[in-house]
Amino acid sequence: MTGGVASPAGRGRHRRVPEHYRRALLTHVLVLAAALALFGVDRTLGWAATVLNVVFLLFFFRHLAFAVSAARWAERDLDAPVVGIETYTPTIAVLVACKDEELVVDGMVAAMLDLSYPPSALTVVVVDDASTDGTGAKLDAWHVANPRLRVLHRPPGAGGGKSGALNDALALVDAEIAVIFDADHQPEPSVLRRLVRHFRDPRVGAVMGRCVVRNGVESNLASTIFIDYLSGYLVNEYGRQALFELPAYGGANCAVRTDLIRALGGWNPHTVTEDTDLTLRLLLDGYRVRYDSTAVDFEEAVLSNSRFWRQRYRWARGHQKCLRDYWRPVVVTPHLSLMEKLETILFLWVYHVPVLCGLGLILIGLRAFGIGGSSLLQMIALSALLFAGPFTELAVGLVLGRVSRKAVWMLIGFIPAFGMSILTATKAYLDGMWGTTYSWSKTARSGATSAPVKAPLPEAA
Repeated sequence: MTGGVASPAGRGRHRRVPEHYRRALLTHVLVLAAALALFGVDRTLGWAATVLNVVFLLFFFRHLAFAVSAARWAERDLDAPVVGIETYTPTIAVLVACKDEELVVDGMVAAMLDLSYPPSALTVVVVDDASTDGTGAKLDAWHVANPRLRVLHRPPGAGGGKSGALNDALALVDAEIAVIFDADHQPEPSVLRRLVRHFRDPRVGAVMGRCVVRNGVESNLASTIFIDYLSGYLVNEYGRQALFELPAYGGANCAVRTDLIRALGGWNPHTVTEDTDLTLRLLLDGYRVRYDSTAVDFEEAVLSNSRFWRQRYRWARGHQKCLRDYWRPVVVTPHLSLMEKLETILFLWVYHVPVLCGLGLILIGLRAFGIGGSSLLQMIALSALLFAGPFTELAVGLVLGRVSRKAVWMLIGFIPAFGMSILTATKAYLDGMWGTTYSWSKTARSGATSAPVKAPLPEAA
């Protein structure tokens, strides 16, 4: 297995990283066993609770800072008039990777063809990544009806997942900016102009737009994900930009300079979260990611617990790998200040925090049975810090999202979702440290809320 780590300066091809971290995992176990033997159960667990309280307090202040900044400024930015988006029109290549997406591909293609941008400066390439359903046939029908849509068919076994498909598409185009969407996405027509305006700044290497769940009413799980996205984009992503100018490139509804992505070796096919990987490589190379909350597109939330588990496991597995791959280059890079390095490390720790939350719940449970040296006050603080930060962001997201007052009851859905995040992140952590083989897997779609658009029928001869 190879990893997606660039050189410390950020530029260059991916270098190899260890296949596993079993020795580090074993060291954790041995340190815990030694502490239990030397200091006893009560003192060891008491110290563990103290450490967790410090970590959770740090993340609580981070959540709170994002929530306050979003509450103060985000609504103003959302309502601000957009000026100057008509005057800057670099050449754009829209790239979309599709694998077995027949349920959503028609709505996506219709939205791509409806994008408001000069046709002479726009190329749209959709990749059929060896689909086994009707995706390829539908794309071919769209191409016949509208030749400006280019379709690339990858053969079976081409490999690389989404990253491989995007790299193959990138090789076909000659444009200044690549804009990426997923197969279930349907952007607003103005998205391209809103994204590319930020590239006037030569420091900007990539731009991220705002994704909105379009099927939030279809199930309790979809409603939970809808609120999660409100919080993630209107509060967390906004706060990272407002306070640190360090938003993340999110992998869809986003844009990147083509000369830069080529110089960095393309999207990393050896990671399952190519977006986080690219975010780190851009920062290490001295570039910044910009976030535009007015560049909106709509995507589909998963509707079943099994799909939610697979999706969040993939996110956790890839994000945790990025921490292992990049924390050392982040610490030594000259392109980030001390505070920016701290925020980047905390960002990389996001999918490790649920693992620590699981440990915290275990300590609380043990204390309930009289095991552990922690005081009741310490356990109450630990319990509060487990939930306070994330729920603060969620609450502000509901306000900024201008949803109905009844939507506050949807927060109850985050209790089981919180439990599932602990399980998925913990399994991802153990599997990643042990070196369990894992490759990119797509998220299955339902297509229930896709635009009622059908592929055009070929004309009769």
